Amino acid sequence: MRLPQARLDQVLDRFREVEARMAAASDGGEIVRLSKEHAEIRPVADAVTALEKARAERADLEEMAAGDDPEMSGMAREEIAALDERLPELERAVALLLAPRDADENASAILEVRAGTGGDEAALFAGDLFRMYSRYAQTRGWKVEVESVSEGEAGGFKEIIASITGEGVFGRLKFESGVHRVQRVPATETQGRIHTSAATVAVLPEVEDVEIEVRDEDIRIDTYRSSGAGGQHVNKTDSAVRITHLPTGIVVTSSEKSQHQNRARAMKVLKAKLYEQKREALDSARADARKSQVGSGDRSERIRTYNYPQARVTDHRINLTLYNLPKVVEGEALDDVIEPLIAEDQAARLATLEDSFG
Repeated sequence: MRLPQARLDQVLDRFREVEARMAAASDGGEIVRLSKEHAEIRPVADAVTALEKARAERADLEEMAAGDDPEMSGMAREEIAALDERLPELERAVALLLAPRDADENASAILEVRAGTGGDEAALFAGDLFRMYSRYAQTRGWKVEVESVSEGEAGGFKEIIASITGEGVFGRLKFESGVHRVQRVPATETQGRIHTSAATVAVLPEVEDVEIEVRDEDIRIDTYRSSGAGGQHVNKTDSAVRITHLPTGIVVTSSEKSQHQNRARAMKVLKAKLYEQKREALDSARADARKSQVGSGDRSERIRTYNYPQARVTDHRINLTLYNLPKVVEGEALDDVIEPLIAEDQAARLATLEDSFG
């Protein structure tokens, strides 16, 4: 991809302007805003600078290759050949940074996993999926904190909601939203027949408090006694919290031991859901531009099948089939699925950028 020089110059000019304004700024608010923009632009400016340096170096080598000294000409041609191998990668790196990207790419996320069709087996599968994401998060140094949970009667979860905190969580997990299907012989199956069950996954970007406003008059907060498996873990006080957002009908709950913590956690999930509504509205408005992308994140869309008898994982959006199911569901090889999804999305974003260049 040959990037227009005017676009590259625009990046460097803006970067220099922001640096100059930061040096002269005295207002605290302006300094914070400029610092944020500086942090966002710097990786692009660094990549553009590296590309410009390589292009200038190639021009100098061409002059050397055209000179009268045979030895120097030969060395220059060898270095030109090496540069010609590097330049496409440098150009692609810049293009990816310039391509339209999700503003929430680096955000932490709210993960929701719910049992779908399949009864007890669906709840068990939901538990397997949550464990897969938890172990994957652990390998990346992310923090997982359960916000709300409803356990299945035979194990697993009817529903579990957790926050996953770390750098780039949403960018790596956003393509997990949708219906996950499992094909296996349940432990309760006496005839050895394969059953098909499903669970839904939703991954929402976790928003900062300043990004979304929830008015007191728009919510109803109820407290209740959470249920448990019995014994000392049963909550004997009305500490569980349910928040209903009246304008949208969204209901969120949190059922840990502290009512104060439950309210804060439930509010965090509510804000993520309200923010996701805004994202979905924006996505619908630009649906045509998204047709070539991996998927809309629609949680009603069947995205993946886990076939245990064949140890097979199939992602239906990109026609990817792997035969390492045990490692995938352990979280160890989940990147084998995530990386191709990210690559597909990057290709779509690059195509969008090329279209914008005409």
